[in-house]
Amino acid sequence: MESSDSLRNKCAACYRQFNRMEHLVEHMRTSYHSVHEPACGVCGKHSRSFESMREHLIGPLPKAECERIFKDRGCDICLGIFGSRNALRNHRESCQLSRGNGLFPRMANLGISNDMRIENNRSKVVALACKMVGGGSDGSLDLCARVCLTDECENIIFQAYVKPLLPVTNYRYETTGIRPEFLRDAMPVRQVSRKIQDFLCNGEPIWKIRSKGGRARILVGHGLDHDLKCLDMEYPAIIIRDTADYPPLMKTSKLSNSLKYLTKAYLGYDIQNGIQDPYEDCVATMRLYMRMRSQNHEVEDYPLATDPQNRNNFAQWRQGELERMSPEEMLEISRSDYYCWCLDSRG
Repeated sequence: MESSDSLRNKCAACYRQFNRMEHLVEHMRTSYHSVHEPACGVCGKHSRSFESMREHLIGPLPKAECERIFKDRGCDICLGIFGSRNALRNHRESCQLSRGNGLFPRMANLGISNDMRIENNRSKVVALACKMVGGGSDGSLDLCARVCLTDECENIIFQAYVKPLLPVTNYRYETTGIRPEFLRDAMPVRQVSRKIQDFLCNGEPIWKIRSKGGRARILVGHGLDHDLKCLDMEYPAIIIRDTADYPPLMKTSKLSNSLKYLTKAYLGYDIQNGIQDPYEDCVATMRLYMRMRSQNHEVEDYPLATDPQNRNNFAQWRQGELERMSPEEMLEISRSDYYCWCLDSRG
């Protein structure tokens, strides 16, 4: 049985216990616990990432009661807990996605088009993926040679082979499927970049783009820093949604997971086997984004720790007041240090 003192010094989010209340306050000051963190459907424990929660449920040292219930009626894809095995079976039909109907390679190889599909102009969220060939003396320098842009409904907006600025020394055919003749008359990389950037900005000057309310489109992808660098293109970070550095999708070590792993773990199917298609990557990142965006978190007026209204929540000058609060009261004023994608669905 836990003493009342130990319960008072127990974090209401991650359940970590502290000897002194001042230590719990310092923990809350730096942990940024919030309603947006993944939480166990059995005991309610918050985790920084879904990987941490997976370890809590079915890892090497899981919590026994949570493991028992999860193995009986928990979904190993979204990590949700359901009221019955029948409810779990019904849920799995929509949670476990498939790679598609076998049209990925055919659509990508036969549908190469250098024209933006204007009918997709209303799309507010688009996914971008590139495939790289090698440059430099040893072929290790990444050069963009193929690009794809899709909308929320997995329709192709734009795809093209891309002619790099530098000579290609390794076509990496085993994974790209790209041959020299495919790039001979391809669109130059700078022209591709301008075309994509104009579409993303949607008539809004790039320096005017803000996080909400503008015309610019949200850009989804995996490792977009690298893709945009290889395209020699800029786009504001406030409107980028990158599955490689979104905290709930990262490893417990805070390193990025591969897109191949994320797709298998959180969508339930395999990608990037053999020759890889950028369309397939676009579909996977968009599905991951939509799944994260659809999470039903509690609505807060000011959800970020960086919002001016929250900057003094755990200020040093409030130390005495904070130490008199209960762990639950401190959790109520704690806010996230990252932008949760569920906020995109709230306009």
